[in-house]
Amino acid sequence: MLYIVATPIGNLEDITLRALRVLREADMIAAEDTRRTIKLLNHYGIKTKLMSFHEHSGPEKRARIIDALKEGRDIALVSDAGTPLISDPGAVLVAEAAEAGIGITSLPGACAAVTAMTLSGFGGAFVFIGFLPKNAGDRKQQIARIASSDTPCVVYETPHKLGDTLKDFRDAFGEDRHIVVAKELTKVHESVFRGPVSEACRVFESDIKGEYVIITGAKEEKTKDITDSEIKALIETYIESGMTKKDAAKAASDKFGINKNRVYKLTI
Repeated sequence: MLYIVATPIGNLEDITLRALRVLREADMIAAEDTRRTIKLLNHYGIKTKLMSFHEHSGPEKRARIIDALKEGRDIALVSDAGTPLISDPGAVLVAEAAEAGIGITSLPGACAAVTAMTLSGFGGAFVFIGFLPKNAGDRKQQIARIASSDTPCVVYETPHKLGDTLKDFRDAFGEDRHIVVAKELTKVHESVFRGPVSEACRVFESDIKGEYVIITGAKEEKTKDITDSEIKALIETYIESGMTKKDAAKAASDKFGINKNRVYKLTI
């Protein structure tokens, strides 16, 4: 059985009893960084054998793990911290194990993206981005998509890139959008900034240390100056031209760039 095991993102107490049992009973633990995982194992007195498995591990390493699983061994897959495969390596291994008919189960637990989202105050749906692309062109395109997103986006960032990323967001948004910057989640120096992106640029301009999760607010709908009367008048014009109510409502929504539900209610 291949166990996908979530581990703490900071506070070592944030691990489930089931995860500790699996880590203790597994034949082997495949770890993104054995130096970090050994600290967790030592804390709980776990002596299970460790092997490294990271983003640079090739087909031969995956084949060794798959062969061990086929032989009936239990292997626990862990990342540096949090839930594996969320901006961490392992997806190809899981896909190959599934194709080979090997049993796979995932043990839920800590995840920086979810933890930050619950602290953000945004609520509802969100888009997980993870780390931005390293390529300049791809990075620019991804930031443009984040700027136009109608749901909050969760981004991971390193300390030395945080300031530049916040400035890029400020420039791309075209508005002083509300964002959240969570620092050192679950750790002693945990802090959460909530406010305009321009203010975030000032707050995180210097002395930046730690691990960060950024949550960008959704693109604001520019509908405050459009009245219901204006919308109804346009709908009536469309209907008089031969459109159905449904088509007229969609056309008005597209014309003004406003929420479809608002327009549909005015056609009733």
